[in-house]
Amino acid sequence: MANTIVVGAQWGDEAKGKIVDYLSDHVDMVVRYSGGNNAGHSVTVQGVEYKFHLVPAGILHPHLLCVISDGVVIDPVILMQELQSLQARGISLSNLKISGAAHVILPWHRLQDELEENARGEEKIGTTGRGIGPAYADKAARMGIRMAEFVHPQRFAARLQTVLAHKNRLLTGVYGAEPLKAENILQELETAAKWLQPFVCDTALLIHNAASRHSVLFEGAQGALLDIDLGTYPYVTSSHPIAGGACLGTGIGPKMIDRVIGVAKSYTTRVGAGAFPTELLNETGSFIRERGHEYGTTTGRPRRCGWLDMVALRYAARINGLDALALGHLDVLCGLDEVNICVAYKDGSGNTLEDLPSDLASRTDLTPVYERLPGWHTDPAEAAYWHELPQQAQQFIQRVQDLLNIPIATLSVGPAREQTILMRPELL
Repeated sequence: MANTIVVGAQWGDEAKGKIVDYLSDHVDMVVRYSGGNNAGHSVTVQGVEYKFHLVPAGILHPHLLCVISDGVVIDPVILMQELQSLQARGISLSNLKISGAAHVILPWHRLQDELEENARGEEKIGTTGRGIGPAYADKAARMGIRMAEFVHPQRFAARLQTVLAHKNRLLTGVYGAEPLKAENILQELETAAKWLQPFVCDTALLIHNAASRHSVLFEGAQGALLDIDLGTYPYVTSSHPIAGGACLGTGIGPKMIDRVIGVAKSYTTRVGAGAFPTELLNETGSFIRERGHEYGTTTGRPRRCGWLDMVALRYAARINGLDALALGHLDVLCGLDEVNICVAYKDGSGNTLEDLPSDLASRTDLTPVYERLPGWHTDPAEAAYWHELPQQAQQFIQRVQDLLNIPIATLSVGPAREQTILMRPELL
């Protein structure tokens, strides 16, 4: 057993949910530690696909406790609907807990998100419009409302009056929007508050006790390159999806973390605006998108696709302190005559950059330097062991491991739980 953080090592959408589900048999608790319903995890078990937005992917394992911790921002209606959907599919919710310290996404957050994004004009960030950023902004401004208040009608009504007065001044004075009415919000959210109340508690001690037994799996959302501080700012999310966010979002001290596993695709994707040096705006990019079903779990937006970027991946490994990598989507690249790996960038002056520049978001002079490897035409989707993979795929995997200088613990050759090749079990 080990307290393990599963973190996205790219710009999100790396199939972290599958790895969390795969590892959940070996822990007592799975904790979602950051983000909101702007993120999504897909897990396929026995041919059945489950899509999660706020609920930890470990909920499919009835033996363990699942926690939505204080680092998450929660849209209560979306969460209620997600839980009701799981119940309708026969999934028990008796093992779910929600932190009373988690902040609530309220109607003005979604409205503010939309108004602010529209006001950016051509400089749009590419947000999902779900109110995530404004909710985190209110949290930092000490104007947020937390779940412990939300599920108690009198406390929520009192806090709502105070906060809404300020928000209406902003909505009407800055954006020219109509003011929101407290009674309408209370009526809109009354059912969700009652429905979620039994799940809400103080989760910090629960997590600490489980971590003391070295039996917690910390589930990240989004990816390291979207971190508010260490990502490709300003085209980032509003929280800390990096491994350090697991401590910030749960109350667990860093000494209680035993290992960090990064999850990456065998290529690179990104949703929304922002720098993407290896993006493929051609038939190969479209091939990867369609074969990999690269459309957002939450939004349905088509993802931008490109070759594997080792410059970005090495950076993610460094800022997360990765112990091992879970490399996935090998099956998606099947059918290509050539597979490329970006090993460095060339800038406008001809200099070679092997480290991710801190100003990547504003750079337009970077050209990827590629290593070209032979592709494979034998689909690895049925492979259960290393020796069953096509030789060219083995060559690609070995080169990724050498360039990253971090061992690869698992290989994913398809979306299903069983389509996972275990390489280094001692690292899990």
